[in-house]
Amino acid sequence: QVQLVESGGGLVQAGGSLTLSCTASGSIFSRNVMGWHRQAPGKQRELVATMSSGGSPGYADSVRGRFTISRNNFKNTVYLQMNSLKPEDTAVYYCAATSGSNWAYWGQGTQVTVSS
Repeated sequence: QVQLVESGGGLVQAGGSLTLSCTASGSIFSRNVMGWHRQAPGKQRELVATMSSGGSPGYADSVRGRFTISRNNFKNTVYLQMNSLKPEDTAVYYCAATSGSNWAYWGQGTQVTVSS
């Protein structure tokens, strides 16, 4: 059974930093694209960052230069380092993994709240 378990969310002041972690079952981690999405109240879910199986990152324009995605294949874990956080970064953050071209596997989500 595929499982993605996130941790690291919380409350932080604007300008602060948080690091999210997502640990995946070994059967999917090494071969799949991993990503972080977020959903703010009343808004659609947004793709924030991706990491290919080969280690190539991708970022949404809204977070480029502030967020860094990385993966540790030995720990089956993908991270999202978030710096210079803004109130508009407040959302539930979800870890996800692909199957083919679709985001097929999702974590339970972790709340990130940035106060002004």
